[in-house]
Amino acid sequence: MDWGTDLWDQCDVIDKHTQSGLDLVERYVKFVKERTEIEQSYAKQLRNLTKKYTKRGSKEEQDCKFSNHASFQEILNELNDYAGQRELVAENMMTAICVGLTKYLQDFKQERKTYLSDARKAQQNLEASFKHLESTKKRFAKEWAEAEKAAQQAEKTENDLNATRLDVEKAKQHAHARTHSAEECRNDYAAQLQKYNKEQNFFYYTEIPQIFNKLQDVDERRIRRLAEGYCQFSDIEKNVLPIISKCLEGIHAAGGKINEKQDSILFIEQHKSGFERPGDVEFEDYTQGIKSAMSDSSLNPPKGRTKLWPFSKKHKVNYNVSMLDWPLSEFAAAAAEDFSHLPPEQRKKRLHAKIDDITKELHKAQDQSDALEKMKGVYEKNPQMGDPSSLEPQITETAQNIGRLRGELVKYEAWLSEAVGGEDYSHTINNNSPYVNEAPDKNIYTDPDDEFEDIQSPVGQCTALYTFEGNSEGTISITEGELLSIMEEDKGDGWMRVLRASGEEGYIPSSYVKLTP
Repeated sequence: MDWGTDLWDQCDVIDKHTQSGLDLVERYVKFVKERTEIEQSYAKQLRNLTKKYTKRGSKEEQDCKFSNHASFQEILNELNDYAGQRELVAENMMTAICVGLTKYLQDFKQERKTYLSDARKAQQNLEASFKHLESTKKRFAKEWAEAEKAAQQAEKTENDLNATRLDVEKAKQHAHARTHSAEECRNDYAAQLQKYNKEQNFFYYTEIPQIFNKLQDVDERRIRRLAEGYCQFSDIEKNVLPIISKCLEGIHAAGGKINEKQDSILFIEQHKSGFERPGDVEFEDYTQGIKSAMSDSSLNPPKGRTKLWPFSKKHKVNYNVSMLDWPLSEFAAAAAEDFSHLPPEQRKKRLHAKIDDITKELHKAQDQSDALEKMKGVYEKNPQMGDPSSLEPQITETAQNIGRLRGELVKYEAWLSEAVGGEDYSHTINNNSPYVNEAPDKNIYTDPDDEFEDIQSPVGQCTALYTFEGNSEGTISITEGELLSIMEEDKGDGWMRVLRASGEEGYIPSSYVKLTP
């Protein structure tokens, strides 16, 4: 069944039906747009919510070491990812459905307009042909009536006894002319009728059915495209469900990561001082041995309870100059710098934090130095982009900053080794990393009078894995594969003292050698 066969006489109905279908597409596009606005608003509110509750700052970062704090931050991160998926849903709906359907809608409208215009033109042509047929028919009827009247008049004249022969001939000629004219009109009418019937047959059986079938095809394509839009409305949501499911699983996993016992242990480790609890306060009996007013008891009243935090231990601060030459203010500054005024556990935590901060700054400075070197190389290859010499002040300043940070790192690592009671301490920076291409002066964290022994036996042998250029005071240069004697082992600061076959002695990075059995 098709429109051209069964709805050949329902042009107005087809017009209204196709227009109703296009209106439905427009309504659906509007509906999806409002849905995308809801999704975008929802995603924005979720992002603002996560931003509001995300912790920032050093104190919050410290809290995030606890599993319950860290899990909440993971939940916020997963929720932020979830908001991103809602934004993706809105974007895909706008692109795939709204934009796509709007484009197809314009095409459908244009095709519908073209086919309806063709139908109207065909109808107008048929009507014009019918009017011409009617005109030809009326002319034939008029001419035939005139011919009959002329024939009757000729017959009447012929029967009239008073009419002359000339009058009879004249009447017969007039009747014959009228009859001939009527015959021509009859032939025109017959030809026009045949033409109209042919056009009418083409109109109702060929032209209009083709146009209506094309309109049917447009409407069916419109329905099929709209059906795809309906399915996309669901599929776009389904496509992000796996990721949304992972976000929700991540939120659930974050809750499962919480370890209340570990949080308690971490809290204890962060805040324990390491001191023993104070002992019992001794009873002081004033009733025994009352002495005179000038006795020691009256002159020297009993001392109060001792301090609970006996920070009497002083840590020496080692520099290249003798401490005897330091003013008291510098001693106080050094004591504050190495956190020796704090309890043991607190001091270790503060030193750890300081080393981490210096490490971060060192990484940042090294990255900046690498970037400047790359930029300098680009300028040297392409002078039109910039002057390489203009970067020299920044490169020099960055190099000086890196050297300062390395010195600070070694100094605080030495203090940390001292704070942990001589235990080995290896910082997170690998000695093979590009940051360890210079060795700080070992005298920075050794006693001023700590010099090499004149006579000392090696404690082991080692082989150099890499070449090292000893540019700093107290270090020596070694070459790859060289056999060395170990005079002093690594004490946790990443350096060892070795003796070369040439008799040269100094410090090298411990990671640059391999111990020889």
